[in-house]
Amino acid sequence: MADLHIKLKTPHTGEYDQPTGLFINNEWVRGVDGKTFEVVNPSDETIICSVHEATEKDVDIAVSAARKAFNGPWRKVAPNDRGRMLTKLADLFEENVEVLAAVEALDNGKALAMAKGDVAAAAGCLRYYGGWADKIEGKVVDTSHDTFNYTKKEPIGVCGQIIPWNFPLLMWSWKIGPAIAAGNVVLIKTAEQTPLSGLVAATLVAKAGFPPGVINVISGFGKVAGAAISSHMDIDKVAFTGSTVVGRQIMKAAAGSNLKKVTLELGGKSPNIVFEDADIDNAISWVNFGIYFNHGQCCCAGSRVYVQESIYDKFIQKFKERAEKNAVGDPFHGDTFQGPQVSQLQFDRIMSYIEEGKKEGAKVETGGKRIGTKGYFIEPTIFSNVTEDMKIVQEEIFGPVCTISKFKTQEEAISIGNNTTYGLAAAVHTTNLNTAIEVSNELRAGTVWVNTYNTLHWQLPFGGYKESGIGRELGEAALDNYTQVKTVSIRLGGALFG
Repeated sequence: MADLHIKLKTPHTGEYDQPTGLFINNEWVRGVDGKTFEVVNPSDETIICSVHEATEKDVDIAVSAARKAFNGPWRKVAPNDRGRMLTKLADLFEENVEVLAAVEALDNGKALAMAKGDVAAAAGCLRYYGGWADKIEGKVVDTSHDTFNYTKKEPIGVCGQIIPWNFPLLMWSWKIGPAIAAGNVVLIKTAEQTPLSGLVAATLVAKAGFPPGVINVISGFGKVAGAAISSHMDIDKVAFTGSTVVGRQIMKAAAGSNLKKVTLELGGKSPNIVFEDADIDNAISWVNFGIYFNHGQCCCAGSRVYVQESIYDKFIQKFKERAEKNAVGDPFHGDTFQGPQVSQLQFDRIMSYIEEGKKEGAKVETGGKRIGTKGYFIEPTIFSNVTEDMKIVQEEIFGPVCTISKFKTQEEAISIGNNTTYGLAAAVHTTNLNTAIEVSNELRAGTVWVNTYNTLHWQLPFGGYKESGIGRELGEAALDNYTQVKTVSIRLGGALFG
């Protein structure tokens, strides 16, 4: 049976302490069934370690601990004290940035510099919601002279949270921050591909002052632990970030159990629209970042590039040159921009889309091949000569692959931009303010960037239209996912107790 902690090394930090157990009730425990699973290094395909696997029984134990905390001491913790704990947790993230980022790079494969950025953003998110904890307010509603009415916002209760593998630490903070600020307790399941950094982050929970049972972190598979969370009768709300296919399954499970509240942040096939008056060099820089950041493994990736026909030839030539300069390789090398894809399964999926694009008649402008023989590295890939009905245009690839097409008019750009079942993000590149606002207003997407891309911030709501999800992450809006409104109506006068 695996230990609860082991010593591991990264090229950046040397030896560090890696938890491998389940973090339940502020304790590290083994799974009830004694199951473990291996964690693979995507850079060289070697086994990093094994971690304990949570099953339905472990979910039951964690939920029981969370419920006990919610019904007990946690309800008596003052809002400003909740905020202080979140702020302390943010401080601990910053104090441990080197280890957290190195584990993220080791486990996920993202470049170390990018991983450090994720840790900084996670700390910012936790600190932001620490500030919100004592500012969640109700209001008085005047309906008549003999009635006193007020509303209050109360926590939902036990929240099951299921996070993806593309931004393990960032999603950890996005989920925990607003839930805790609002007074809930959480059980969070890390992705089976990338459990390590979330477990290291869990070591900071008790240090930040959180009572037992308030934050519980488990490792496990979606079909077992994730399914148990989605259908659990004593979980009041489930939040999921991942694919639209799995999001549908979670909604069904939640509806089929206790009709728990559901928020979903799902897939995307986002248009990145470049008008002829754009600063072409700036646009190319952001289009490049929009698709190849995080190895293309972003739900909001700008994977459909549309360029106005008068600048198309110039743009595609310069875009190819820029994409070919992206440094792809070992995440611990200082100049690396793009690391490996997260797993063999994801690598195979992306390569199958590339082959499908070729079969459908699309032209590979650059890329399209594996890099090396070890690790899941794929060249930055651009397809041209595509049509709107092709799979590579309509389906989410979730890798360093984009398509590029021409458009003539603003109306056409809006039409093809909206020609998708998704609606997570979009971008507009132009120097004309009217064009920027008009097109942004017409695009059916939860976030529209202008002359930038992938510039998320914890103060700004993020989420999707259409099949890209339900609810919003980040900003004040995320608190709505974790509170419920109670109305209290008091009749005034002598007959109140008569």
